[in-house]
Amino acid sequence: MPLDGKYEPSPEQWVREQVERYEATDGREAGTLGDTGLPVVIYTTRGRRSGNLRKTPLMRVEHEGRYLLVASKGGAPEHPVWYHNLRADPSALMVQDGADRFDATVRELSGEERDEWWERAVAAYPPYAEYQRRTERLIPVLLAERTTGSGADGPGTTSSTTTDDEGVPS
Repeated sequence: MPLDGKYEPSPEQWVREQVERYEATDGREAGTLGDTGLPVVIYTTRGRRSGNLRKTPLMRVEHEGRYLLVASKGGAPEHPVWYHNLRADPSALMVQDGADRFDATVRELSGEERDEWWERAVAAYPPYAEYQRRTERLIPVLLAERTTGSGADGPGTTSSTTTDDEGVPS
């Protein structure tokens, strides 16, 4: 079931602008992190307190149709707000990778599976390794998997949901 509800834009202007441009162009514009040239994906979650929909651009870490969300918050001592939202409701997630939009469910990874996906994350965005070194917490990683029947046709599948992010992306 697609996420619906009141949209609440990010308090961060650059995030609001990136999300708006990304959505308007299906990721053809604003599809990278700043001037790095590295791709991002837009994740829509539901605020655990407000119930409002939020969007967060995160680095694109994809393998075999599954996506990794890295709760790094740049190596800050606390987890990003979107992480808490997904822990509260792991099925309240929509993924937008370019023109492809689909509902997904997340689960937090541990052990060997986490290690394997962490390697993929660092390969996609090397600063993650530095972020882990600068914080005492183990940076959580969540694996997003397409919900059965959601966007089953693959790329180009769309959703009419309009939302925004909560807090500063990791």
